[in-house]
Parts: sequence; C-alpha cells; structure tokens
Amino acid sequence: MRDKEIERQLYAIASVQQGYFTAYQAKQAGYSDSRFAYHVKKGNWTREGRGIYRLVNYPYGDRPDLVYWSLWSMNRQGKVQGVFSHATALTIHELSDIMPANYHMTVPKGFRRYHPPPENIVLYFENLSKEDLEEYEGYRVTNPKKTIQDVLLDEGFPEDLVAQAILEGLERGILTLDQISELKKGPKSKRLSRILRGIQNHER
Repeated sequence: MRDKEIERQLYAIASVQQGYFTAYQAKQAGYSDSRFAYHVKKGNWTREGRGIYRLVNYPYGDRPDLVYWSLWSMNRQGKVQGVFSHATALTIHELSDIMPANYHMTVPKGFRRYHPPPENIVLYFENLSKEDLEEYEGYRVTNPKKTIQDVLLDEGFPEDLVAQAILEGLERGILTLDQISELKKGPKSKRLSRILRGIQNHER
C-alpha cells in the first residue's frame, strides 16, 4: 500500500475522532510499529497517552478530552467500549450545573483492562442497548432519558440536581412527559415521584 493511501486512511479514521487515533487504528490503516516514533519525532503526530495519538495539524473540536477517554476504553478488537453516563452525561447534555471532578462512563459487564483505570474515571458496568445511546463526534453518551434513569438509581446523587435536569430537559424538549411516565414504572419510582412532587410544589 502506498504511503499516501495509508495516510489517507488514517486521516479518515482520525477525522471522525477530532484528530485522535489509536495505535491499533494506525496499524489497521497500514502503519507499522516502527513508523510511530518517526512520525512523532517529525511532528506529524503527538503521543497523547498509552496507545493514543493525535494528528498535530488537525483542529481541535468540542471536548477533545471525551474523545481521548472514549478511545482509552477501546478493547483489543479496536471497538470502543465506554459510553459517558451519569453526571458526565448530564454535563454533556447541559442538563445540570454540576461540574463533576471525574469522568463517569458505563462499560459492558465483561469490560477488562490490563492496567487499572485512572483515578479520574468512575466506571459503571451495564450492557447498554443502542436505544440508550447518542453519537457525538468521537464519543458516545447515554441519551437524556437513560441519563435521568441512571442518576435516579444513584442514591448518592442529589435530588435537587435530578429535579433541575428533568425541568431543563422538558423545557428544551429533549425529554418528554411520556418518558418521565415510563421512568415512574421502573426502579426508584418512589424517589422519582418524590422529586416530581417537589417540582410541582415549587412551581405553585
């Protein structure tokens, strides 16, 4: 494969990941391990972390940090495992004033890494369905309904912030009353009913 074709294939991969790519993806594009150090030294790539690189001249997009940690969750087959959820998803959807110090990510129940996750990553283990997800540029996030469900299940998450997220979602039209009614039939229905009563009392 010619160098230009290899470069084109890598660019195609990186262009949907805000300029980021993994060593695995570079190899899939046609680069050999021996060329990695060369491209870093020449200033074509930057090494962002273990097995994660970035095209130097690619413009930064929205939340490159989320792209990085999404790629961090990639398995040996080159498939991203992590989906941003809980407090991080609330922030992405702009449903709360909360500014989480850590990244909250849901991964499949069988998720395994050779190295332990860094301290700034909080992992939740659940096999999500496609209906629970939304695709962003280079990362995935739980949709607003699933995000509300997740923070409801987390007893440590403040109820006033759940209420804020519900109100904001309804006002912006990214949550519906039908979805809230569906959540009332699931786990933590009593907690949700209590939060909804608080919202109603506050609006009176």
